[in-house]
Parts: sequence; C-alpha cells; structure tokens
Amino acid sequence: MTAAQPVPGPEFARAYRDMMLQGLLQEMQTTKRVIAAIPDARRDYRPDPKARTAWELAWHLVTVDVQFLEEIAEGNFNPEPRYKDAPKTVAEMVGWYDKNFTRSAEKVRALSGEQLLKNLDFYGAFNFPAFMYLGFVNNHSIHHRGELATYLRPMGSKVPCIYGPSADEEWKAA
Repeated sequence: MTAAQPVPGPEFARAYRDMMLQGLLQEMQTTKRVIAAIPDARRDYRPDPKARTAWELAWHLVTVDVQFLEEIAEGNFNPEPRYKDAPKTVAEMVGWYDKNFTRSAEKVRALSGEQLLKNLDFYGAFNFPAFMYLGFVNNHSIHHRGELATYLRPMGSKVPCIYGPSADEEWKAA
C-alpha cells in the first residue's frame, strides 16, 4: 500500500506559477541572446540532413513556447500551430518572441488558483493540473536553446553566456 500523495491547493498552484514565470522570463532573456547570435546570412544552416535549419529551429522554439503559455491560459491544448508566418530577420524574431512571450506569460499570471488546478489533457499522453505544464515550457525552451547554441559556431557566430561563460563570452554577473 502506498501513502496518499498530498493534493496541492490553490495557494500552492499560484506560488508555483509565480516562481516558474519569474524563471521563465529570465530564461527568455537568455534565449533571446542565443537567437540574436544567429547570423541572418547563415540562418539556413543545417548541421545534418535530418536536422532543422537554424531558422526553423528558432521559429519552433519561440512559437511553441508562446503557444504552450497561451494554451495553459486557455485551459486547452491544440496541436495545430498558431503562428505560421515567421519574421523576416533575426531582430524581428527576437522582438516577436519578447512581445508575445511576455504577453502570454501575463495571461498565465492572471489565472486563479482554481484555474491553475484544472487538469488539462495533453494529447492523451498526460493529464496534469495546468500549473504543472509550466515546467514543460521551461524544459522545451532549454532543450531547443541548447540545440540552437550548438549551431552558432559552425555558422561563424559566437555562443553567448548561458549559465556561465562560454569560450566566446566572459561571464557577466547580474
């Protein structure tokens, strides 16, 4: 027999949301630096025929992060991509991400504790309270940002600091 698992309440869900959003907004700043390091002239770089181009990978990263937050706020996941027309330049993509990620995070911040506790079905694979999916956003972003960072040097760019210095950039204390 297993012990009963504690059930989180609305206060816990709100505290978890607030903590995760603070971290996600900090991670977004790092992600913007990695995307900004993509040379516009080399954005079609693909390290392997099975891999996405740098541009496809960056667009996937930013759109899925934003869509994930939007769907948490709406209380429903939809596999259909919402954002089809990618910006034309790296600077435009960074601006798009900044604006839309911040806006979507504020929608999640506006959810009540009860809304955050509502179970959401994730395509039949998971059925967790809404607040738990904020960890998925974080993992998705970090995973693809790391993937994209490995493209930068072969494209002739420099890898910015992520969680510490890189061979290209010294650590900048906050």
